[in-house]
Amino acid sequence: MKTMIAFDLDGTLAASKQPLQDDMAATLKALLDVASVAVISGGDWPQFDKQVASRLPEGTKLERLFLMPTTGSKLYRHRDGQWTRIYAEDFSRDEHDHILQALQKAVKACGYDQEKTWGQQIEDRGSQITFSALGQEAPLDAKEKWDPDQKKRGAMQAIIEKELPGLSVKVGGSTSIDITREGVDKAWAIGKLCEHSGVARDEILFMGDAIFPGGNDDPVRAAGIDSIKVRDPAETITAITAVVACLK
Repeated sequence: MKTMIAFDLDGTLAASKQPLQDDMAATLKALLDVASVAVISGGDWPQFDKQVASRLPEGTKLERLFLMPTTGSKLYRHRDGQWTRIYAEDFSRDEHDHILQALQKAVKACGYDQEKTWGQQIEDRGSQITFSALGQEAPLDAKEKWDPDQKKRGAMQAIIEKELPGLSVKVGGSTSIDITREGVDKAWAIGKLCEHSGVARDEILFMGDAIFPGGNDDPVRAAGIDSIKVRDPAETITAITAVVACLK
């Protein structure tokens, strides 16, 4: 029996960097009545707060919710009436400086320093450093058109990996590359989730829109976690509704 339903965020629960729509928020509230829920994504806590935590309706069982920013290298739980960080596996200052130097070098080598941007291209998230080609505040339509086949980011990823052996360099979202410690991906995050929730791996069901070879949700499936590939948030609502009906 599944007791924990885990999700990717962008493209699965909401459009990229957009808040949950009312129907999704209501659907997650219903799911939390019958199961624990985890959300795993590359964004940092402020993005999770904007997209998920602040959007859930009154009466939601927040104590059952596990929010895992920066690909699970941070965990937040709702305790004593507020969201509390449980852990954060941040880079050291030396690691941070080395990553920024390598990333800036790769940006110039690929010519992405010439892109029209909306906000910062490089964001330090403590336990993850993220490059967003069009900036952190880029409009959704521009992001969707920039690199749909991931070839642009794949070329940059190869350059960064040579500069940063021993670190994980992953394509994420629609325009981003996420750099974390080696081994950190969503399958690793599931391991941390099991550790902190006490839920066994076979009790977890995962949903994501990037469950395909090279997709940033695929490590979960490859690790043997039961997974459902969804096309978009509307399809996720359909899947959650079926899960709720089965678990009631």
